[in-house]
Amino acid sequence: MKTIFITGASSGLGKATAKLFQAKGWNVIATMRTPEKETELSQLKNVTLLPLDVTNFDQIQSTVQKAISLSNIDVVFNNAGYGLIGPLESFSDDQITKQLNTNLLGTIRVTNAFIPYFREKRNGLFISTTSIGGLISFPLGSVYHATKWGLEGWSESMAFELNQFGINIKTVSPGGIKTEFLHGSLDTGVKPEYEAMANKMFENVDVMFEMASTPEQIADVVYEAATDGKTKLRYVAGEDAKALYQQRLEQGDEVFRAAFGKQFLGA
Repeated sequence: MKTIFITGASSGLGKATAKLFQAKGWNVIATMRTPEKETELSQLKNVTLLPLDVTNFDQIQSTVQKAISLSNIDVVFNNAGYGLIGPLESFSDDQITKQLNTNLLGTIRVTNAFIPYFREKRNGLFISTTSIGGLISFPLGSVYHATKWGLEGWSESMAFELNQFGINIKTVSPGGIKTEFLHGSLDTGVKPEYEAMANKMFENVDVMFEMASTPEQIADVVYEAATDGKTKLRYVAGEDAKALYQQRLEQGDEVFRAAFGKQFLGA
C-alpha cells in the first residue's frame, strides 16, 4: 500500500486530495496546524493526522521524522498556502513575510526535510500546488505571484537535482477553486488610491469563478500526477487555467499582458 504525505489538509484541495487517495486504497498522512479540530478525516481508515505548521522549522523536522517512522512515504504533496491580495503598499511587512514564509519557504523546507530519505531509497515524488498564478499574473497579487512563480522556477531547477536520484518533482497549477476563499485562505490589504482597480478586478474574478473547478476536480489531477509514472513537470489543472495558459503561450507575453490589462483594468 502506497503512502502520501499532505500539507494543508484541513480544507479545500488538501482535504479533497486526502479523501481521494484514501478512497483509492492509499495510506494518507494528513497534516495541518490544528489536527485536533479535524472531524472528517479523523474518521477514515488508513488516514493519520499529524500537526504541521509549515512556517515552523523545528516542527517540520519532527513531523517528517514521525511520518517516516510510521510508514514508507511514496509521495509528498506540498499544498499548504493562502492568497494575499491587494496593492503592495497596503501590506505590512509581517503580511509580506508570512506570505513568503508559508507559500514558498514552507514548501522548500518540507521538501528539504524529505530529500535525504527519498535519495537513500532512490525513489519518491514531490508534488506542489502552485497556481495558474505561477504562470500568469493578475493585478494586486504581487506577493502571492512572487511565491507561486517562485515555486514554478524552484521546481524546474529542483528536477535537475533530483531526477538523477530517481526522485521526481511536479507542479499542479489550478485556476479558481470553488470554496477556497471561504476557508480563510485569503488575506487582503486596501488603499483608497487603488479602489477602482480593486473593484474592477473583483468583478472580473467573480466572472472567472463561475468557471472555477471543485477541489475534487483538482484532486483528480493530483492523483494523475502521482500515478502516471511520467517525469512531466507541470500539470495545468482546470478548464479556466488551461484556457488562460494556452492564450498566453499563443499570444506571447506582451500581447497577452496588454489584453489582460484591458480586461481587468479597462486600461
